Amino acid sequence: MGQLDGKVAIVTGSGRGIGREIALRLARDGARVVVNDIDEAPALETIALIRGLGSDAVACNGDVAAPDFGERIVKTALDAFGDAHIVVNNAGYTWDSVIQKMSDEQWDAILDVHLKAPFRILRAFFAHLKTAVEAETKDGRRVVRKVVNISSTSGVNGNAGQSNYAAAKSGINGLTKTLAKEWGRYNVTVNSVAFGYIQTRLTQPLQEGESGKIEMQGREVKIGVQAGRIAALSQMIPLGRGGTAEEAAGSVYLFCSPDSDYVSGQTLVVSGGL
Repeated sequence: MGQLDGKVAIVTGSGRGIGREIALRLARDGARVVVNDIDEAPALETIALIRGLGSDAVACNGDVAAPDFGERIVKTALDAFGDAHIVVNNAGYTWDSVIQKMSDEQWDAILDVHLKAPFRILRAFFAHLKTAVEAETKDGRRVVRKVVNISSTSGVNGNAGQSNYAAAKSGINGLTKTLAKEWGRYNVTVNSVAFGYIQTRLTQPLQEGESGKIEMQGREVKIGVQAGRIAALSQMIPLGRGGTAEEAAGSVYLFCSPDSDYVSGQTLVVSGGL
């Protein structure tokens, strides 16, 4: 038996990278998962992997920043599995620039995906939460639910060229601490995990002069980090390297498991000691 048997988890951005590893880690311990990606194919791959572990999953794909997405993904969980116990707000990307060169569109896009989208999802989740807790209390049951918001060391310490991302991730830490106070009476723990350098497609090493790109909402966004910068950063990290997506998922799992049932309102920095 797994620690998450019978639990239902919503994990945004779980078609690839850290999100996929979070979804797999939760499923490995028994959770059924609502998988999300902006593209269908990666989400279907994650679902197949989860089913291969003996658990179950469904997709709720699309842009998490869409106004109706919060209600849609919570409804998907309830329609498919009848409940929702874990919400991991992971989806996002970076669109960097120094502030004097940053457009309003660039600022708004990053705040929307990293801060407004989690706000809408959690607001939608509350409607189910309140009803479920009332029924559980009437039956004499206490069910602990979990919210884990993905933050960044940029939101804790700031980072040059990331005023939009740092502001959003700082905001998610504030949202986390506030909901921990508001939702404690509903037996919900709310925590955030602030990642440092984790090896994903968004931080893939580039050669000098090379430029990686992804397409987001019809626009091309640069991704990747120059190899020399990664080498310098790795030298600063006490563990001597960037973290893997699997290691990142492990830190999120801590806040999803019963072992953290009395931990709430915290931001865990996962940076290899940096």
